[in-house]
Amino acid sequence: MEGYCVKCRAKCEMAGAEQIEMKNGRPAMKGKCSKCGTGMFKIMSPKDAA
Repeated sequence: MEGYCVKCRAKCEMAGAEQIEMKNGRPAMKGKCSKCGTGMFKIMSPKDAA
């Protein structure tokens, strides 16, 4: 899964990405940047989660 890393200021691959569900029920991906190790979070659309 690819996401935007705020620290690297670039799109990077997420290491150890896992799908979670936010409090409002929307799906999201949570992981760490493969380059610097900073926590990354990506909100997904409900149709992408299925």
